[in-house]
Amino acid sequence: MRLEHVILGLLALRPLSGYDMRKWMDGPGKYIGYGVQLPQIYRVLPRLVANGWAEFEVDPRDGKPDAKVYRLTDAGRDELLAWARSPYRPSPRPMDPDFKLRFLFAGQLGPEVTVQILRTELDHRLAQVREPGWMDFTTVELDPVPEIDPEWARTIQLSAHEFGYSNTAAYIAWLQLTLAKAEVAAGRVLSDTPYRGPESAD
Repeated sequence: MRLEHVILGLLALRPLSGYDMRKWMDGPGKYIGYGVQLPQIYRVLPRLVANGWAEFEVDPRDGKPDAKVYRLTDAGRDELLAWARSPYRPSPRPMDPDFKLRFLFAGQLGPEVTVQILRTELDHRLAQVREPGWMDFTTVELDPVPEIDPEWARTIQLSAHEFGYSNTAAYIAWLQLTLAKAEVAAGRVLSDTPYRGPESAD
């Protein structure tokens, strides 16, 4: 995901300085798994202004350097809306920061956008867990170095696999619950069971 759209999503909520944006990434944003350094933000902000997507005012600070406070322009809003409504392509990895950023900054634009993002992500993750061969690693012949006991190595591999699989299962449950809330907010009628893919939709 491009940093430009992260910044546009932040500016859609309120005017911010580059330093404020970095503070968000160190605070609430750290739970999304996305962070960039302040110089990266400062490199992108002039491009947003040059594109007409943002404008700034200088905020004088007593005893400190003046701050540029940026706000979204109408053209920036149009760019944010175009990005939010563009096709979302899930990554191979569940719980990827790209999804969380799309969910946050595009989803805040309304329930219908949120439903579309969640269904696309959920369809992809449900298809992943239905793929055959998810335990194939247990049948692979091992020829380890002397320091590794093959049976213990398989135990560790299984535990690591179970960790990832259980996290993915919890993630899918969260997607289903969040989708249901978004569908209610969008005025849709819920089915009696959680959404389990296109074949389960009415």
